[in-house]
Amino acid sequence: MHFCFASSDDRAVNVYLVKSGGRVSDLFPQAEALAKAHGFEGAKGSIVYANDADGALEHVLFGIGKGKDALVVAALSAKLPEGVYKIAADSGMSFAHIAAGWADGAYRFDRYLARKTEAPKLVIPASEDADAINREATAIDHLRNLVNTPAQDLGPQDIQADIEALGKTHGAGVNAIVGDDLLAQNYPMIHAVGRAGDADYAPRLVHLTWGDPSHPKLALVGKGVSFDSGGLNIKPGGSMRIMKKDMGGAAHVIALAELIMGAKLPVHLSLFVPTVENAISGNAFRPGDILQSRKGLTVEIDNTDAEGRLILGDALTRASEVDPDMLIDFATLTGAARVALGADLAPVYTDDDALAAEIEAGSVESGDPVWRMPLWAPYRSDLSSPIADIVNSGGGFGGSITAGLFLKEFVSAKRWVHMDVWAWRKGKYSRPEGGAACGLRAVWHMLQAHYR
Repeated sequence: MHFCFASSDDRAVNVYLVKSGGRVSDLFPQAEALAKAHGFEGAKGSIVYANDADGALEHVLFGIGKGKDALVVAALSAKLPEGVYKIAADSGMSFAHIAAGWADGAYRFDRYLARKTEAPKLVIPASEDADAINREATAIDHLRNLVNTPAQDLGPQDIQADIEALGKTHGAGVNAIVGDDLLAQNYPMIHAVGRAGDADYAPRLVHLTWGDPSHPKLALVGKGVSFDSGGLNIKPGGSMRIMKKDMGGAAHVIALAELIMGAKLPVHLSLFVPTVENAISGNAFRPGDILQSRKGLTVEIDNTDAEGRLILGDALTRASEVDPDMLIDFATLTGAARVALGADLAPVYTDDDALAAEIEAGSVESGDPVWRMPLWAPYRSDLSSPIADIVNSGGGFGGSITAGLFLKEFVSAKRWVHMDVWAWRKGKYSRPEGGAACGLRAVWHMLQAHYR
């Protein structure tokens, strides 16, 4: 059982999720008087506590506004004291959505804190699929822990170890190509981006395989830059401050693989994580360099801070070689995606209209917002180079689109989708700033519907 859920409702505190202007008089005897005394009208995030005759917490009124975003429940679980709680009345929202919001707010990253706190627990009714709810919450916690861990404790070698541990749990095979072996086995761009890192942080490509080979082939690729200094095009301090999160794409596909294997989805899974540190030293790759790629294309380096697409290029080429029925990549690829859609919306890039529709349906089903963006072919000219097949940075306009077009050059799969995510959030809904899942549940719900 996930740490923020419970199976028994013995002595559970009643929680009532109330829409704006919702009726409270029939919830419990003193509800109407309490709501009036506190000016409670169901506004999003508003809370009223009611104790029993002995002074123990017995009821909680919580405002959910229009009731269209269950993640607002995170503001409740983030504030409630330790204890067991149950949803005591129908709010019009699905329990699975409520549970996702609850788990989001109850999450604690306390690895480096002397004082640990217990999260409030929400009772999962017998009518719900507790195993599925627990698996989803556990995988998202895993993702957030990875993103929140500083690079001193999560270098490429640690990402490899994490995937190996996951593989051992689920009986998957895992191998890694490390350091100069990347050159010997034709992954020149992964090697070039990561070669400036300390020897302990050597670049690598980690590959996990799982499932029945007779099942449909599903390939996942995730950007695993454990820390991004920007390279020789060094980032300013403010931009570099949270670059421990630049392995957020890897965290997303690791969590997705965990969900797939935990649910025993009938697929033959191939997970590829190129993982490097984009560091600065005498052998760092430079603006103006021409890199070879596994695909055979040459790439002129315009900006060493556009490094994620380089390591993904080699990994996407390798993933395409397994001839997958579907290829999905997640990457914390561009700031332009955040300018376009903000922190919470996950941009979806694909030329496959049917696949885009499936992901949008998964978004509605899960309550996890995504937005389709165009792979606008005319912008490919922004990636032209007079001395190489392609340049790695498309200039100042449409940066998320040109990044997607760059990746497309290295894909030869039947169906492909690229998710340009932030993997982070600023403090919102009373949740702390830090690692966050973005588009993960939408894609997971799509996969369950697609392969059921």
